[in-house]
Amino acid sequence: MPEEQKCGWCCSNIPAVFAGPFGLSQSPAMEKWSLMTITVLLALTVRWAVSLGSYSGAGKPPMYGDYEAQRHWQEITYNLPIRQWYFNTSDNNLLYWGLDYPPLTAYHSFVCAYIAKLINPDWVALHTSRGYESQPHKLFMRTTVFVADLLVYIPAVILYCFSLKETSAKKKVSSALCILLYPGLILIDHGHFQYNSVSLGLALWAVLCLSHDWDLLGSVAFCLALNYKQMELYHSLPFFCYLLGKCFKKGLKGKGLVLLTKLAGTVLLSFAACWLPFGTDVEQIMQVLRRLFPIDRGLFEDKVANIWCSLSVLIKIKNVISPRTQLKLSFAVTFLSLLPACIKLTVQPSLRGFKFALVACALSFFLFSFQVHEKSILLVSVPVCLIINEIPFMATWFLLVSTFSLLPLLLKDGLLLAYAVTTPAFLAVCLASFSILEKTSAEDLQLKAFSLSLKGYVSWFKSFPKIVRSLFLLSLSLMGVLSVLSAAVPPPPGLPDFFPVAVSVVSCAHFLLFLVYFNLVILWDSKNRGQKKMS
Repeated sequence: MPEEQKCGWCCSNIPAVFAGPFGLSQSPAMEKWSLMTITVLLALTVRWAVSLGSYSGAGKPPMYGDYEAQRHWQEITYNLPIRQWYFNTSDNNLLYWGLDYPPLTAYHSFVCAYIAKLINPDWVALHTSRGYESQPHKLFMRTTVFVADLLVYIPAVILYCFSLKETSAKKKVSSALCILLYPGLILIDHGHFQYNSVSLGLALWAVLCLSHDWDLLGSVAFCLALNYKQMELYHSLPFFCYLLGKCFKKGLKGKGLVLLTKLAGTVLLSFAACWLPFGTDVEQIMQVLRRLFPIDRGLFEDKVANIWCSLSVLIKIKNVISPRTQLKLSFAVTFLSLLPACIKLTVQPSLRGFKFALVACALSFFLFSFQVHEKSILLVSVPVCLIINEIPFMATWFLLVSTFSLLPLLLKDGLLLAYAVTTPAFLAVCLASFSILEKTSAEDLQLKAFSLSLKGYVSWFKSFPKIVRSLFLLSLSLMGVLSVLSAAVPPPPGLPDFFPVAVSVVSCAHFLLFLVYFNLVILWDSKNRGQKKMS
């Protein structure tokens, strides 16, 4: 009897609502469930170990960092009426970490503040709690991230991996292990300090729902993600194009029109529910929107690994072009770069194409859009995690580069040790789980159709696997050397930002090549895997 069928008895007690849609009725043997449990426990242990280290702005007055920003939002949302949350007042100085995320983040901050008030009122006392730091408070703040991750992101990852079709039980566990040990998200959320796992987890729930044709539930989940962090706009076009293409396929004079109407109504109701406390006043809505999309902040911040920061090494774009022109230029380039993937997805909607489009579009936004932060690379990395079972070599490579691109920020936060341990460990897990160095042929990289179209024109495609492996090893060596130099060697005189800029430029070069690669996979996908579901 095949291994996958040995455990019918262990699934008989699983509720039918999960057994059918998520593929649990054909789950692995009991030992595989045990391995998944161990995987989750290992992921939680790594998260808690990282959380024991430093965080953004620790002991660095007067502005501190993202840790203080999140604490301050708790202070504001608990002590001030909703109508003052996004406005500059004597009690809410917007220049000091003013709230600039959508309403769901504010509501989450209020819930955390309510619990904090019960434990120690000093943690959220208006004005007097500014810059509050203590070990008990750090434990509380770290716990809020830990719980959010455990409730939203980790269950979505586990169910996604269990729902993968045509994948062995071992590969399902391996995929979950690699996704949950991705160091970038762990270092930013549990080290630097943010709640990215909430918005990314909600987006993953949306992907999971769409994969089972629960389009309305998927739309609700993505609306929640977007109303938690506006950067989820990076994923909005693939969701829109996939669902619109699905409506076209059903026919806009029949079932397609009905689905389109239901989707539109679902989105409107979801947004209305999230914005209800602000919907009574147009000025309230406009002020929130101004806070969410601050045009005056400029094209990019810090040393982010996108095209604008890299070009600024040669041309000081911020000094040459006006802010309005920068906005128009970034919009035009971003739109053009993501257009091919969106058109293909709309014309030929498929779940496989949808997942690859999530990667390509998010990467286009990261490289070319306006007001990009280095942490926004996580919006690309999590979709890449979703396809790690399909292209393990390229996915692992990308995830390593994305973590490397965060190095200047991690060094600033005192997270060098966490970076130095989690990144090689992640590589080792991927090597052991997927044997990635053996998955470098054109077929393994989903480039067979593209290679056939070049047959007779490019002779070196025969040695393609060897070339790719050599480039990978060269890339790892370069990132390793730059990591050591950044941490141990003082910058050249007169060039204090030499190593952060070098990291950004090297990472950006990688990302541009990855953007080309992902678009090639999307445009030359001739396998017509269309509506093959994950379960």
